[in-house]
This record gives sequence, structure tokens and C-alpha cells, in this order.
Amino acid sequence: MRWIWFILVVLGDSGQKRNLALSQVCQRQPTCAECIRSPYCAWCKKEGFLKKGELNERRCDLAETLKDRGCSYSDIINPEAEKDVAKNDKISSEHSNVIQLMPQSLDIKLRVGEPFEFNVQFKRARGYPIDLFYLMDLSFSMKDDLDKIKNLGQDILSTLESFTQDKRIGFGSFVDKVSLPYSSMIKARRHNPCPSRMENCQPAFTFRNILPLTEWPEKFKKEVSKQRISGNLDSPEAGLEAILQATVCQKELGWRNVTRILVYTSDDTFHLAGDGRLAGIHQPHDGRCHLDINGTYNGMLLDYPSVGHLSRLLQDANMQLIFAVTEEIFPAYKALSELIPQSVVGILKKDSSNVVQLISEAYRNLSSTVVLEHKGPPQGMSVMYHSACSGASLTWSTQVECRGVKPEDDAIEFTVRLNASHCLEQRKELEFRVQGVRDVLRVSVETFCFCECDDVQEMAFQCKEHGTLICGVCSCNDTYQGQFCECEQQGESKCHGNSAQECSGHGRCECGECVCEENYRHTHCECDDNSCPHHAGKMCNGKGNCDCGECKCEEGFMGAACECSGETTGCVGQNGLQCSAQGVCKCNQCFCNKTVTGEHCDRIVNPCNTAVYRECMLCINSEQNSAQCDNVCGEVRCKKQPGPQEYECSHGNLTYKVELDNSGHFFILYSELPRRIDKTYVIIGSSVSGIILIGILVIVVYRLLLELYDIREYHSFLHAQEETDWKNTHNPLFKGATTTVKNPMHSQDG
Repeated sequence: MRWIWFILVVLGDSGQKRNLALSQVCQRQPTCAECIRSPYCAWCKKEGFLKKGELNERRCDLAETLKDRGCSYSDIINPEAEKDVAKNDKISSEHSNVIQLMPQSLDIKLRVGEPFEFNVQFKRARGYPIDLFYLMDLSFSMKDDLDKIKNLGQDILSTLESFTQDKRIGFGSFVDKVSLPYSSMIKARRHNPCPSRMENCQPAFTFRNILPLTEWPEKFKKEVSKQRISGNLDSPEAGLEAILQATVCQKELGWRNVTRILVYTSDDTFHLAGDGRLAGIHQPHDGRCHLDINGTYNGMLLDYPSVGHLSRLLQDANMQLIFAVTEEIFPAYKALSELIPQSVVGILKKDSSNVVQLISEAYRNLSSTVVLEHKGPPQGMSVMYHSACSGASLTWSTQVECRGVKPEDDAIEFTVRLNASHCLEQRKELEFRVQGVRDVLRVSVETFCFCECDDVQEMAFQCKEHGTLICGVCSCNDTYQGQFCECEQQGESKCHGNSAQECSGHGRCECGECVCEENYRHTHCECDDNSCPHHAGKMCNGKGNCDCGECKCEEGFMGAACECSGETTGCVGQNGLQCSAQGVCKCNQCFCNKTVTGEHCDRIVNPCNTAVYRECMLCINSEQNSAQCDNVCGEVRCKKQPGPQEYECSHGNLTYKVELDNSGHFFILYSELPRRIDKTYVIIGSSVSGIILIGILVIVVYRLLLELYDIREYHSFLHAQEETDWKNTHNPLFKGATTTVKNPMHSQDG
């Protein structure tokens, strides 16, 4: 039970704060018209309602507050939003009078800034008529699909019979623009764009309405059977351009104001806006029908349409689009479908043999989804939706979608919330409709922006016969002023004072004197008694009064917002001193000097690294004259302890600590230790010597090992030389320097 009470208290407190904020907004509006343009504000037109010195702004407040101040309900102008149901025919599935959306027409008048809600009901009618237009890609790669489609007209109509008895079917085709680089301009290829001369193809075209919508399947079969395949150069086709023409040429195709389904089949991607520049076509598409008397669109004057443009035209025509495409290009059309409302994508087999099944499944998916949308809201008006149906968001959203809806289900109820952020200059009309459905709810909206007061009196005696009484307020003639037009315009300069604004911008000048707004006072309204600092959510902490922007605290409190009490017990430490005589006690809390810290300023900041303590100790220890040490130490006291003592700070062979004595002075206790060898130099010397010695030993060992290696190698050489058995022989390549030639004819005797 306690927690329930706690919640109620919290909610009540938050409600009070909200009302206070709204009241403050209301009290800034000087006229009735401006008052009712502020959300939840009301105006009191009662004569004599204001007290002397009160501004007209005090007539504007919350209705409950005005009543509490003595204004009767009959004198309070507080218009509430109005709704007039102009047409509200009941939902019906009768073939002659099908109604799926109710109401059909509303007139609403809103308060600015105040949300207004109304309900809309929708139920999809059974057996609602269907028009289906089959749009086919006739590029050469779709040859086998065309052969299959020629015999599917009856099957498609039979499938539609499972949904309705009133159905029609039409047929159209597309290829691409007849221009480079989309189609060949060679004469022979233009007449027969097939890859092989053995094939007989028809010339390329952009879009052609072959069969307007008809209820006769024989016509479908007859006209489709006449069609021949065509061809183009590039892969993308003029598919989006064909969809646009099939959508906007409603008279030429014979579209009725019923459920409209456009089936698009292709095995390739599509051209987008800007692609036409490749053929020198710069003019953006105008979104109009351009079929000639033969139902053909050549597309040579206008660029391909953009996705956004096409999506808007499809929505305006309530067209439901089914993409039946091959698996290879499914991702591209899936992404396209996400940008086009009321469209689905299905995977088409290579020969289009599953197109009938695909149409059936796609239509079931489309009809099971209900999306309520709107168009035409003026700038500054928000439209939000909410519904308890399956698939809808649990919170308010800018669009609502219900999934899994069946024809036998009860009517779906939507809640629509309108909110105008400012006044509408004139009456505006919004349209609400369910995607793919012809039924429309038209809502005419205007706003309350002017007060309709029946007590308008010209030259009223309440206004001293110098003005007009409107909604309880005097509107003075040009030469008069004052709350009751009681004085001529003069003395405005007296209302300026030191400010450039009249009455410091917080009041109005009447008869040479400032009439200040609430919470402002003084001669020129320069004092704001509501601008003092807050503490703990209260002005002046609730412990003082605001006087011209400054808190005047009660006895025992101090501070800019009276946030400090006069207590000082929290500032007294163990030494009995307030902040250890090293700080100031404010708000029962110590604010310490820079040299100390702690709750009671009893801990010294970084004593070992503070030069004044160290220099004072060295001066005292060196036994210099006291006058010189007094200059160094100031108020710091120093005392040497007998015998060696270990303290937290050290300098040379001196150790020391700094404390605060009972009088709040700094006190140094130090001790002199026996001089010790500086271990640092010993460690450094030992390390360097060791490194040098190790280096010398390494060099000696290395030289000994190298010498032993050389001796061993030399002895090995001598041993090998002794065991070698050298033989004397001639080099077979050597030629001597002397050559002897004998003459055989020479006689030795002669």
C-alpha cells in the first residue's frame, strides 16, 4: 500500500510542476487571440477581473486557475477541439455500394498544440472487383516466356475468380528506347533485332498497350498470340517507363476505380533516371500519358523516370505492383520493391510456367496487409497512428501497418492523432486511405486562432469612451493609453530609466508609470523577485526571500542561495581548532589553504617536496643566527630530536617530518643520521669495474683460443708436408726456349 501512495504522490507532484510551467507560459500572452493559441490556456473576459496594477496578461491562465481567482465559467474563453462527422456511411460489401472505410468525411477544428484523436475503421470487402494488367518484357531472352503466356489468359482469370467474380485482364509489353546505345541503328538490325537472321523479330519499341482491360480471355489469347519477340543491345530495359505509362494512361488502358493490379515480368534489370542522357535525352519525365493512337509510346523525348517519381504515381493511382522476375535479378527488384509501397516480388521460372501461382500468392500477400496512410498535411501539422491490430507498432507512429488480415476478420480500428504546432491561415484538407483501396476519408482541418467575443463595445464607458472593449480588455485609440484608456500618451521617457527598453522589457508604461509583470517591481520593473538562485529545488533554499535577484536569508543561514547554516561543529577537528586554523569554515564545511588538505585541514600537502620546510631545517641545523633563520622559516617552528630517528622525509643525512601543533602552526621534527657511504656510487663503480674486467677476460680468452687454433693448424701443415712424396717430372705443356732444326741435306763430311 505504501508504494501505491508513493506513486500517487510522485504523479501528483509532477502534475503540479506541469501545471505551473503551463501557467507561466499562459501569463505571457497579452491578448485573447494569443492566449488561446497557447496550448491549454484560457482567457477571462470578465470586467473588473484584474486588480489594480495587474497586466492584461493575468487574464490568460489555466481554466482551473482562473476559476479559483473568481472568473466564472461563462466568462472563460477556452475553446475545445471540435469534430463534425459530415459523412459516415456504414461498411458494406454490397456489389452496388461497396464501402470499406468509415467515416468518409470529417470537419475538425483544433486547438494549437493540443493533440486531437479520432477513429477510423476499415474492412476489406469480399468479392471486390479486380483489374489486372499483364506487362511483359519482349526482349529476345523472354522468347520461351512469351510462348507460355499465350495460353495462360484463361488460367489467370480463373485464379482471379477465387477472389472475385468481377475481374478483367489486359496485356502490354516493353523493350527499350529505339536509340543508341539501347537499340541498334543499323537498318537491317532495326527491322529484325534478333541475334540470328533465321529468327523473325519485330522492331524494338519502348511500350505498347496491346490489349486494354477486358473480361474476355479469348481476346487475351488472340492478341497475345499475335505478338513476336523483339530485342535490344544493352541488358537493362525500359521497365520503369512502361510501368509509368501503364499507371497514368488510365483511360487508354481502361482502368476502373477498383482493385488495380499491375503484373510486371522480366528477366533483366531496368534503366533509371539519367540513363537517357547517353542518347542525348535530357528532359526529365513529366509523369503524363504519351500513348499514340496505336497505343505505342516511343520514349524519345523524355528521360527514364526516377524511382521516387514512379512510386508517387503508383500511390496516387492506388496501384498494386507484382514483380515476377527470374532468380538472377531477384535482389535488384527486391531492393526496388522496398521503395515502392504496395509492391511484392516473386521468383519467375525460366519459362514463366509458375506465373499464375505467383500472381495468386502475391495478391494474397498484398490483400493480407493493410496500411493506412495520408497525404496533404500542411506544414506544422503532425499526423500519428495507433492500432491494436497484428503487426502494428505498440507506440504512436507516422504510419500504421496491419499484417495477416483475412476477409472474414472484423473491421480494423485505427486511432489517428492530429496536432497543429501553429495557426493555419485557412482551412486545409487531408486525405486518408488504405494502400491499394479506392475509399478515401477526407478531413477538413482548421484551428482556433481568434476569440469570438460577444461583448465588443466601441467607445465603451469602461474604456473612458476612448477605446473599444474586446473580450474584457480596452483597445485604446491612438492618443490614449492605460488599462482603461484613462490618460493621454505622454511621459513614456519616464518609463525607460537606464534601460533601452520600456519598463526594462517587463511591463508597460501607463500614464508615465511602469505597470510591471508579476514577480517584477521597482520604478522601471528592473527587480526580478523570481530570479534568485535555487538550492535543493527551492528558491533561496526555502530559507530566505528573493529581493531584486538576491536572497535575503533567515537568521542562521547564509550563502547566495541560503544553502549554508550557521553551524560550525563540523569544522572542528581533534585539536579543537576550527579547520586547524588553516582554512575557513563555510556551510559547516572547511575550505582549506593550499598547503593543507583533509576534512579539518589537518593533513599537510606534499611536505617532503616543499622547499620552505627543507630550507628552514637546514638553517636551524647549521646554527646560523636566529634572525636569518626567522626570515627563512617565518611561522614554521623547528626542533632537532636527540639520537638518530627515521622520519618520512630525508635530505642528505637529515630525516624530518612536518606536523601541525595544537595552535595550528607548522612544526618540523628532524634528526641527524650518521653519514653513510653513498651506495649509489659504490654500485655504479662496482658495475663499471665488473663490466671492464669481464671484457678484458673475454678478449684474453679469445686471443688464447685463436693462438691455439693457429698452432694446431701449423702443425697439421708440417705433418702433411712431410708425408708428401714429390716426384720430378716435366710439365707436358712446357716448351723450351731453344729449338734445334736439322737439315737432312747437310753432309756431315762436308
